[in-house]
Amino acid sequence: MALINLKTFDQQIKAATPAMAQYFEIKKLYPDNLLFYRMGDFYEMFFEDALIASQILGIALTKRGKQEGEDIPMCGIPAHAVDSYLPKLIRQGLKIAICEQTETPQEAKKRGYKAVVNREVVRVITPGTLTEENLLQSKSHHFLAALVKIEDQIGFSWFDISTGDFYSQNLTVDKISTHLARLIPSELLISEDLLFPNCPDFLHEWKLILSSIPSTWIARAERTLIEIYGLKDLKSLGHFTSLELSAAGVIVEYLKQTQKDALPYLSPLKRQTDQQIMDIDPATRRSLELTKNLAGNDEGNLLSVIDYTCSNPGGRKLHGWLNHPLLDCSIILERQDGVQFFIDQKKLREELRQILKHYPDMPRALSRLMLNRNSPRDLGIIKTTVNIGKKIQSLFVSLKELPDFFTKILKVLDCHSDLCDLLEKALIIDLPMTLKDGHIIAAGYDQTLDEWRNVRDNSKKIILELESTYKQQFDAPFIKIKYNNILGYYLEATVIQVEKLKKSPYYDHLIHRQTLANNLRFTTIDLKALEEKINAAIDKVQELESHIFYALVHSVKNHSQTLSELADVLATLDVFSALAFLAEEKRYCRPIVDESTAFLIEAGRHPVVEEYLERNQQRFIPNNCDLGDQQKLWLVTGPNMAGKSTFLRQNALIAILAQIGSFVPAKKAHIGIITKLFSRVGASDDLARGQSTFMVEMVETASILNQANNRSLVILDEIGRGTATFDGLSIAWAVLEYLHNVNQCRTLFSTHYHELTNLTSSLNKLACYSMKVKEWQDHIVFLHEVIAGSSDRSYGLYVGRIAGLPKVVLHKAQQILTYLESDASLKSLKNDGPDFPLFQSRTVDVSPSSFSQSELEKAVHKINVDELSPRQALDTIYMLKDILKNKES
Repeated sequence: MALINLKTFDQQIKAATPAMAQYFEIKKLYPDNLLFYRMGDFYEMFFEDALIASQILGIALTKRGKQEGEDIPMCGIPAHAVDSYLPKLIRQGLKIAICEQTETPQEAKKRGYKAVVNREVVRVITPGTLTEENLLQSKSHHFLAALVKIEDQIGFSWFDISTGDFYSQNLTVDKISTHLARLIPSELLISEDLLFPNCPDFLHEWKLILSSIPSTWIARAERTLIEIYGLKDLKSLGHFTSLELSAAGVIVEYLKQTQKDALPYLSPLKRQTDQQIMDIDPATRRSLELTKNLAGNDEGNLLSVIDYTCSNPGGRKLHGWLNHPLLDCSIILERQDGVQFFIDQKKLREELRQILKHYPDMPRALSRLMLNRNSPRDLGIIKTTVNIGKKIQSLFVSLKELPDFFTKILKVLDCHSDLCDLLEKALIIDLPMTLKDGHIIAAGYDQTLDEWRNVRDNSKKIILELESTYKQQFDAPFIKIKYNNILGYYLEATVIQVEKLKKSPYYDHLIHRQTLANNLRFTTIDLKALEEKINAAIDKVQELESHIFYALVHSVKNHSQTLSELADVLATLDVFSALAFLAEEKRYCRPIVDESTAFLIEAGRHPVVEEYLERNQQRFIPNNCDLGDQQKLWLVTGPNMAGKSTFLRQNALIAILAQIGSFVPAKKAHIGIITKLFSRVGASDDLARGQSTFMVEMVETASILNQANNRSLVILDEIGRGTATFDGLSIAWAVLEYLHNVNQCRTLFSTHYHELTNLTSSLNKLACYSMKVKEWQDHIVFLHEVIAGSSDRSYGLYVGRIAGLPKVVLHKAQQILTYLESDASLKSLKNDGPDFPLFQSRTVDVSPSSFSQSELEKAVHKINVDELSPRQALDTIYMLKDILKNKES
């Protein structure tokens, strides 16, 4: 099959048919996009585009004509069903150029019998510029981001085309990964000097969504912003650096290139800095499962258990808050006041939430209207939202005292009365999906439209009324108005009846049309005019409805700024009421958040684990945590499965919830602002970069030690466990001292290296805590309770037993453990080691009863009685008794 050769476009155009020549001309402008070429009711694809699309979409590959003697591959999809095919293509990171017919075949023929219908690309669909509901997640943002490098500086900007949210900030290179992990953009525009010749390591995981931008865009970025915002200069936008404006300008330029004549709603550009939000690196974000679980799914993460919002815009706002914990205590306090207000006003909260359940996704509807992807239902969404604003505003009228910021919020709710009245009068209640479906404008809104509708819908009745008029006028009850496809409407009378008509003074009004053997047919000026009106009525109604519709859309566009503010207010109220409902339903407390370095949690709980346990009728065991100045570093020991990792994570999650302005799962909480949060919990390979589990652990630990300060919170679990015992212990020891003496941060450090507990004598702010365990009748009960003190055992053999390890393996492990915990040094393993029997083939009896008496004697001789601790002595006696018992049996 023939494949398109971009290098020989001109030659191929000359040899092609007119339709294919037009295709080549358009494809030449969009070589990196799949070209959806409109032909009648289908979008057709040719050459490589057809091969790619047919494979991804699973549709038939056909052919159309020949190129250079070979068949041209072709495939197509119905234009009306395009939205159902786009997701598969977008998920592959592909871009689609939508090429529409811009004239009808009839219009084309006026230019010549063989003239090709004009076509042009009206939109380029890319992963970051989607507005279709079925392609977007309802409760999370869909960001298009841009990274611009000028010399050694980085400008970063991000924009959500579906809502209009627009931000920009300066970055250092080492912070790019952190911000990309926070936003998870759908598409990333990147300047050529960042992409080529060597793409930085941190961009590898984003390579599928990268789009290179030319340097000329950066050069004219500020001018682009001036034109779009209609400003004399950019000072009106606020204080932005040149880099921030360059990155923002690049995004606007990309929107101009992909959206053609229509631009989405752009909210005023906002500046963000690292001094405004808590720094959470990608590893910590994954570890804590804030908005995705470790498998990348939406279940079992923090957001899934705290999201009680009633609307999609509210859900997106809460998602944004969770990704941006604040550092400004005044804003945090303001948010807490909002949550507290709805806790105190329970009845009002319930009424508000009932209204918000009917709040549609206005920000995305507004975006589609701004882009001229007009649907009557989007106008209906605007109307519904404005009405909801009025209803909510009326809820607060009777309240005498409101928090200060609530007063500002409520002013926005009822500032669209004119627009509301206009849409109420103009639109019917049950709106159709598309403008072509018709019947959008309500009766009584436009007199001319009503008249044409009356003609269209009541033509038979109007004809009968005119017929009745003629019967009276001509005094001829026999006369009838009939219709056929050739003459249209006409009056018919027999030859005899015509003689009677001639006696009428109005006979001269009749215009002869046709004579048949027995009948004559006439028309009149009125009948001809009525016929033309009836024939034009359908088109006229559609034309008038379309004109009125676009006038309404224009009115909405004129209110885009205040409508956007209304949407933001409704989303904020949704979040406040949802967090209040969460606090009351789950017994969350209002934390104290201030500028201190305190970290005091009383009866804290892990929100996700607690939710899971409650669903299974189990109770979560709460725990305290106090990282005050005298014990800023907790060393937590204890067995696996006892809840160490849960305890570590829950304190980090409580800190995040506190700094987004939420109440927290605890009885009491006091948290000094945490500027940077680090969590190293769990282990995994990074095979794509050739890094082992231990290498990943060391890289993440190094990042923590190099960045943490006295206002950080650090969560570390099992540092050093991925290598040899002495290596791991040494690393854990050194890391612990560095955190204590250099970083001086609030730290929870979990470990199985019990030797580290001895450091309390040299590290004055180190405190030892352990997970409480109860031993009973050869069983261990994990109480999931954190207590002061240290643990001298990890109970690994018990965990192995309940996991199902073979008994013989457990027995031998117990022997080895007893030896290692005796006076024998681990170093002796490098020489001869203990004389334990080796495991044999499964066909050999290796049960404990097969041990010889000499082996028992050897075990006894190895014991150094004088240096055994009481616990070790008891374990040794049990081990010897087991050997004797098995031998006797």
